[in-house]
Amino acid sequence: MEAPPAVWSFRADWTEPLRARPVPAVLTCVAVLTLLAWRIGAEPVLPAFLYLGAAGTALAFVDVAIKRLPDPLTLPSYGIGAVLLGGAAPFTEDGGGHFLHALFGLAALWALFAVQWLLMPSAIGLGDVKLAGVLGLYLGWLGLDGWLLGVAATFVIGGLVAAGLLVARRAGRRSELPYGPFLLAGALLAVLVHAG
Repeated sequence: MEAPPAVWSFRADWTEPLRARPVPAVLTCVAVLTLLAWRIGAEPVLPAFLYLGAAGTALAFVDVAIKRLPDPLTLPSYGIGAVLLGGAAPFTEDGGGHFLHALFGLAALWALFAVQWLLMPSAIGLGDVKLAGVLGLYLGWLGLDGWLLGVAATFVIGGLVAAGLLVARRAGRRSELPYGPFLLAGALLAVLVHAG
């Protein structure tokens, strides 16, 4: 499936990969949301992480299909995530500290991926940089250990999958792999380990 010519435009139809495979997308989303609800429990921050789970599942399916992360889903997630996490802060122990860490996490992970994109633009796409900022917001809420685990897990998962594809000869050294799913998997692992 080819990427829409204006996939980053707010007028672009980036939903086609989801409509083409609705059952796997819905089942994956339900599984992710169930894991998050089980791990976080009835905490004020749960709606924020459920939003990330739903948006992240959609982003992963789109990225696998067209190797693009659409702005109409990624960019609003900055504001939605900040509002939901900020709304949970007054009802969470040391919520102000968590929210401040979330903002630092956003800036740090965005900067890390922006530098990587500037130095090696063929390794990751600009959509990955934008998604990294969103995930940095959520990982920062978890604290430094959660942030570090999310970042490390992203690179480890991505490396293992790439190595597996090379060994199985399903990809070459110059093959373009969608990086968004690895970012999202690393973040999910960090949430499952550090939330609560």
